[in-house]
Amino acid sequence: MLRWALVFLLVALLAAFFGFWALQGLAMWIAKVLFFVFLVLFILSLFTGRRSYWPP
Repeated sequence: MLRWALVFLLVALLAAFFGFWALQGLAMWIAKVLFFVFLVLFILSLFTGRRSYWPP
């Protein structure tokens, strides 16, 4: 998912460079949304993924 956020960020930067402002805005918005979704999932996995159960 982080890869897709970086891809859309790259598309937004290229669109801004070439003057496609509508495409740039949409790609930047998608990149932001994917980045924050990735960030939330990463934080959740930090709390739930490191539980180790010791044998009795």
